[in-house]
Amino acid sequence: MTTQLTRPAEPLTAAARTTRTPRRTSPWTPWLYLLPAVAVLGGLLVYPVYQLGLISFLEYTQAQVSGGEPTSFQGFGNYTELFTDPQFRQVLLATVLFAAACVVTTLAVGCSLAVLLTRVRALPRLVLMLAALGAWATPAVTGSTVWVFLFDPDFGPVNRLLGLGDFSWTYGRYSAFALVLLEVVWCSFPFVMVTVYAGIKAIPSEVLEAAALDGASQWRIWRSVMAPVLRPILVVVTIQSIIWDFKLFTQIYVMTNGGGIAGQNLVLNVYAYQKAFASSQYSLGSAIGVVMLLILLAVTLVYLRLLRRQGEEL
Repeated sequence: MTTQLTRPAEPLTAAARTTRTPRRTSPWTPWLYLLPAVAVLGGLLVYPVYQLGLISFLEYTQAQVSGGEPTSFQGFGNYTELFTDPQFRQVLLATVLFAAACVVTTLAVGCSLAVLLTRVRALPRLVLMLAALGAWATPAVTGSTVWVFLFDPDFGPVNRLLGLGDFSWTYGRYSAFALVLLEVVWCSFPFVMVTVYAGIKAIPSEVLEAAALDGASQWRIWRSVMAPVLRPILVVVTIQSIIWDFKLFTQIYVMTNGGGIAGQNLVLNVYAYQKAFASSQYSLGSAIGVVMLLILLAVTLVYLRLLRRQGEEL
């Protein structure tokens, strides 16, 4: 009786292993991973924006909310009424100018302190970081109330230190805007400072030392060395600041008592709130919200397009 020996299988060579066809994944696999996030964003963002846009095309006041009158389609009637209103145009201009001042000041303060953090020792750096993060973590209502007390004409310490007597910062239009600007910068610059500081620390120290040895001043080092490297980070903090400052509500509402005397300190968000809830004109308030959304999208897209033309990778 003879037994037949089987020859053991030879192991695959390296060439055979490399030529094995890889398993193809379905093109829908990435979307399956993104599906939970898309569902959450759709519920939290897309649907509210859809409702906002829908109400802006309807006649939707307290009569329609209570069921006393039927809802009717107005088309662009609410937008026509809005853009022919002189107060809306005035509030829009004030919002754009105020937001621009807040963004520029916040970026200047945040970037300056970020550079300062790289020049001081560990203990002062820690103290400045903790103080800045404390301002950043303070709720907007609390911070606004504290600033109103600090500049109060009767009990505030600022007027006493400056010798201004009973000067009211919230009485005049420009002084009230200046007071709100200080509070907005105080609670916003830590984000810029921490983000830019992290970017500066990623720059090789040899590059900064070489610029200093060449006799460049701190301003020249920032303008010619740091700023080009930090441009993607500066884009992010600029866009974030534009969005935050353009839709400002809490500081203006708290510090100027709802928009100042005769509405002299109104911005678009507070103006929309007054139209929607104080006057029960929910359709006009929604139209203002849509206008704000379109303006912010346009500013962001134009800014990103300009950077793409300059060859910046974001």
